[in-house]
Amino acid sequence: MRAGSGVWRQRSRPRRQGGAALIIALCMMVAVLAIGVSAAQSALNAEKSARNERDRQIALQAAEAALADAERDIEGGSDPASARAALFAPGSALGFVEGCGGRGDQAGLCVNSGSGAAPAWQTARLDSAAANTVAFGAFTGASMPAGRGALPAQPPRYIIELMHVPGAGLDAGEREGNVYRITAIGFGMRAHTQVVLQSLYRKLPVALAP
Repeated sequence: MRAGSGVWRQRSRPRRQGGAALIIALCMMVAVLAIGVSAAQSALNAEKSARNERDRQIALQAAEAALADAERDIEGGSDPASARAALFAPGSALGFVEGCGGRGDQAGLCVNSGSGAAPAWQTARLDSAAANTVAFGAFTGASMPAGRGALPAQPPRYIIELMHVPGAGLDAGEREGNVYRITAIGFGMRAHTQVVLQSLYRKLPVALAP
């Protein structure tokens, strides 16, 4: 009986050790799997953040291009002798309307509503091509590829608010001129990625221009 019980004990120990090793191995496999899943999630989040940042940068560059395009528009665009260019004449407020003009030469030209009223850039639908905004290049002839690959989903747009018109009787040496507020929106590769920028631009009379 002792020999038999001894043999029984010698056979039962390896079985208990084998079971413990299996549990340890399973725990290690679970831990390695958890680490792998965490690493994969971190890599995906980093890739998503990089993609979103690239999209934002594309929208930012498009908005900056729209600001520059609006400045060229104010300075006469593709035809300094056009009816559109005449609306930016020094001392003139013609063509600038409440709610921004929506068609023809008045497109995107907004009057400053003054105190107590929301400015045009807060009420205008900048992201809509059907709204009273100006598409990039509409009055300057500039072009911007869009709608494919790593390009903006659509061309940027802008509006121009007349902020200040100088009074009469200025001295010749005064560097006065109309002051405009430009609000531009740029789009990323995805249309819902949008960046809005603003700038103030003073157009000097020709005699005072540097």
